[in-house]
Amino acid sequence: MIAMMAYSGISRWSGALSVCAIIAVIRPAHADPRAVVELFTSQGCSSCPPADQIVGELAKDPNVIALSMPIDYWDYLGWKDTLADSRFSARQKAYSHVRGDRNLYTPQMIVNGSAQVIGSDRAAIEGAIKNTSKAEGVMSVPVTMTLSGKLINVSVEASKVSATGRGEVWLCSVSRAVPISIGRGENRGQQITYYNVVRNIVKVGDWNGGAGSWTVPLENISRDGVDAAVVYVQDGNREKPGPMLGAAFTALR
Repeated sequence: MIAMMAYSGISRWSGALSVCAIIAVIRPAHADPRAVVELFTSQGCSSCPPADQIVGELAKDPNVIALSMPIDYWDYLGWKDTLADSRFSARQKAYSHVRGDRNLYTPQMIVNGSAQVIGSDRAAIEGAIKNTSKAEGVMSVPVTMTLSGKLINVSVEASKVSATGRGEVWLCSVSRAVPISIGRGENRGQQITYYNVVRNIVKVGDWNGGAGSWTVPLENISRDGVDAAVVYVQDGNREKPGPMLGAAFTALR
């Protein structure tokens, strides 16, 4: 069954990066995605493997940026999630706070920062992508990201929608496929592959609705297994995340 819990205090987040102007453009990222989907999952959740597989399927669609954000609040059930990060648990809690409910569960998918569905329900996910895309401003801001040597260049265009004018820019380091052998807990004995796993997330800067450019040293997000990066612009802030305004994905190797 779907694992649920009332949220408790969870806090830890990366601080803002120092940034500078773009100096080069070499490798283009996927352009014009229609959705960012975030799956809150856990290696200790027996309901999660079907949702984890759906992320792998969605990751093949160039118009969808699918991310896995493993949470840590089920670690006490007998298996410590080897990919979990308390920042993802805090992010899921922040979404719940914005919605005004206490619905924290796995597998939970957040679509375009504004709709929550069961992560194993493919029809509900597709419906949420379609419905959230109709909202003014959602995924309307062009974002580009390129790799130039040891630098990641991020560019955000000015908003053309009056309702969209302020947000934050975040950069995620991603491992596109991570096979894990689970030794205990509800999924003991299984080997499960997790797709587009976020391994680190850092704030690039604030966005006020105008055009902006930043350059981030690759070393600030690199770690073993990281082979891609995602940048997104989101309405609101870390504590009160709102709709996704734009995003981009690029391979790092």
